[in-house]
This record gives sequence, structure tokens and C-alpha cells, in this order.
Amino acid sequence: QVQLVESGGGWVQAGGSLRLSCVGSGIRFSLNAMGWYRRVPGKQRDLVASITKPGTTNYADSVKGRFTISRDNAKNTVYLQMNSLKPEDTAVYYCNTLPKITNWWGQGTQVTVSS
Repeated sequence: QVQLVESGGGWVQAGGSLRLSCVGSGIRFSLNAMGWYRRVPGKQRDLVASITKPGTTNYADSVKGRFTISRDNAKNTVYLQMNSLKPEDTAVYYCNTLPKITNWWGQGTQVTVSS
């Protein structure tokens, strides 16, 4: 059974930074393309960053230049370094494979950015 556990969220002022972590069990991140998604209330979950098996990264235009996705295969962990945070980055952040698997969503981690 696959479990994805996100952590590292919190409250931060605009311009600040956070680093999110996603630890997986029952899945090897090195064998999957992985993504970080986010959802604000009333909207669908959107992909913000992804990393392919070889390590190629891609970002949504809204976070390009500010967020960095990375992966530690030994720890089976995917990270999202978020810098220069903006109030519009406020959301619950999740990790999942790319493409996402519906049954694998974790609880997510809340990120709140105040202006």
C-alpha cells in the first residue's frame, strides 16, 4: 500500500521561505516521475512542480524562478523549496506521482503566506 506523507508547511510572511518534504512508503520515488500539487478551497488541485525519473524538472509559470523541486533517492523523499513566497501561494500542498494516482493522495501540508 502506497502512503505519501507531506510536511514542512506553516505560516510565513510574504517574501519568506519554506521547504516541504514528502516521504513515501510502498513506492520508490526514483522509479516514478513525481510532482508537487496545491489546492486552494473551492478549486481543483494544480500541479506546480515535477521531477522526472532522470531528474528533469518543470514548473508552473506562477512559481518558476521561486520554487525548486528535488529528490533524495536514498531517503525516498521529494522536496519543494519555496522562496519569495507570495500570498497567492497559500494552499494545501500535496505530492503524488505524475500522472497522479487518485488513491495515493496524502493529507497534504498547509502553507499560509501573509501579506
